Amino acid sequence: MPQFAANLSMMYPDLPFLDRFEAAARDGFKAVEYLFPYAFPAQELAARLKGNGLQQVLFNAPPGGTDTDSFGKAWETGQRGTASVPGREAEFRTGFAQALIYAEVLNCPRIHAMVGLRAEGASAEAFDATLISNLQWAALEATKAGRDVLVEPINTRSVPGFHLNRQDHAHRIVQAVGAPNVKVQMDLFHCQIVEGDLSAKIAQYLPTGRVGHFQIAEVPNRHEPGTGEVNWPHIFRTIDRVSAECGWDGWIGCEYNPADASAGGTSRGLGWLQAL
Repeated sequence: MPQFAANLSMMYPDLPFLDRFEAAARDGFKAVEYLFPYAFPAQELAARLKGNGLQQVLFNAPPGGTDTDSFGKAWETGQRGTASVPGREAEFRTGFAQALIYAEVLNCPRIHAMVGLRAEGASAEAFDATLISNLQWAALEATKAGRDVLVEPINTRSVPGFHLNRQDHAHRIVQAVGAPNVKVQMDLFHCQIVEGDLSAKIAQYLPTGRVGHFQIAEVPNRHEPGTGEVNWPHIFRTIDRVSAECGWDGWIGCEYNPADASAGGTSRGLGWLQAL
């Protein structure tokens, strides 16, 4: 069976963030991910992980800004990364350096470098070139620390204007970077909306060695598996089979909003996982 990580930014919304670690462990999760750690001291987060027997498997580099306050404001004002944005290279490097500091304390092997938004009419080629250059720099810095750098295609319904939308585009970027620790974060929610054909995409890309992490959410409403249109038992069997064939041993992040956001709703909604 695949390994699943609870996404603490979305799951357990009835609880304060720091209490979600214990809730995830109580529900049987062995790993967690979330969007951003920067609002909390790294040592506090590390203590929550250790105290609950959890691994940190992923978090995002800042969406913009150069310090803790501006990281949060960037997200609140709709910024979604700087990795591909011409003219913001120094901002990207400052944010990524902060992510590496947190990754060291949290013993987190993967950092998602958020690609960012491209204004209508802006040059896609220029954004690609900036992204490749920034990722080459980030790859070198991450290699020193033993980390992977991930990029994620995101559908334009959820995030209009996001520069990276398709798996083939993301894989072309990763190949152009040419660093073994730069990989694709394959979110099956976004992939289903933009491309569909999930089984074929998994079978095509997972054996390349360039998929660093999966994420899941039901389509169309981004709730838990079993509440929408995707045949998740089939998808999980496909991941299991292809993983066994190619030796992939990564994690699947449960990046969904529980359909029941009331107290205990996340736990009650885990029947899909218990059935596995």
